[in-house]
Amino acid sequence: MSSLAFERLAKSYGGVDVVREVSLRIEQGEFVSLLGPSGCGKTTILRMAAGLVAPSRGRILIGEEDVTALPPNRRDLGLVFQSYALFPHLTVFENVAFGLRRKRTSPAEMQARVAEALAMVRLAAFGDRYPRQLSGGQQQRVAIARALAPRPRVLLLDEPLSNLDAQLRDEMQFELKRLQRGLGVTTLLVTHDQGEALSLSDKVCVMAHGVMQQFGPPEDIYRRPATSFVAGFIGRPNRLKGVVVTRRGGGGLLRIANGLMVEAGHVEVEEGGDAEIVIRPEAIGLAVRKRAEGEFAGRVVLRSFAGARAQVLARLDGGPELVIDLPSAALPDDLAPDAPVAVSISPSGVFALSGRTA
Repeated sequence: MSSLAFERLAKSYGGVDVVREVSLRIEQGEFVSLLGPSGCGKTTILRMAAGLVAPSRGRILIGEEDVTALPPNRRDLGLVFQSYALFPHLTVFENVAFGLRRKRTSPAEMQARVAEALAMVRLAAFGDRYPRQLSGGQQQRVAIARALAPRPRVLLLDEPLSNLDAQLRDEMQFELKRLQRGLGVTTLLVTHDQGEALSLSDKVCVMAHGVMQQFGPPEDIYRRPATSFVAGFIGRPNRLKGVVVTRRGGGGLLRIANGLMVEAGHVEVEEGGDAEIVIRPEAIGLAVRKRAEGEFAGRVVLRSFAGARAQVLARLDGGPELVIDLPSAALPDDLAPDAPVAVSISPSGVFALSGRTA
């Protein structure tokens, strides 16, 4: 197992920069996700790490070895694709043994390594089957076993769960985390799924427009966004325009539409400055009663039930519409469209940002 590092990594196509000077280090045994919207450069970074795309500038190091110019087969990597990429004419055993055969592993060791890899993904009894005889989740586990059997220095995962249905995807997230923790293999995951990145990773790298916006633990990415993009991208929050009226410590008082005042726990803008205001949906409370001091009066526009969670769209009197996320058990039974409600906003979930990206 080894660390993986990018030093001022960049890639251009036809004079257009798709990855711009990305520098980060994934320590030995860490699980790191590259997270961002389509076209942000995350897949290009993974393909450069794998040796499938040559960087325009910068270096890639595995451990202390500069592998920037090495072909994929000399980097000692495991790679799992979104499409599984299993060989349909080979059995599960032969699929998992493929990389070991290329390395000319002895028959006895190959047998032991394949059995070990299949046991790790709980498919020990499936060696004689063909991919067409497996479910999507089982095929993905075979692809993971194939990547792990040669005991790579680094494991690269290219949106490996995106083709699975929601329930199976949740199950496979636990499988991936269990495997990675058990093996201690350095892992880089590319995903556009926020929940996947936040729940699986030791650290998350948020990308936009080819630029690294923030790199750190999931808690920091969510609770202390470094840029306006990160604050607006993570968690699908409410986004408003406003002005910073006063600053106090790290927070302050904001003025939004029609003069409404909101307390913010995180303010980056100077007093009197225009701000991008981000309000987390789960930081908003709702009650069917008259508003108390410090609350806002509003009316329900829509409500949505989604199992354990529920969402309500409410319009503040004289102000904007806000999406409110709350446990479904806390959803008032008599909540109906146009019902008057009292809305409270926790300052800890309110950010006033400059609108800049990294």
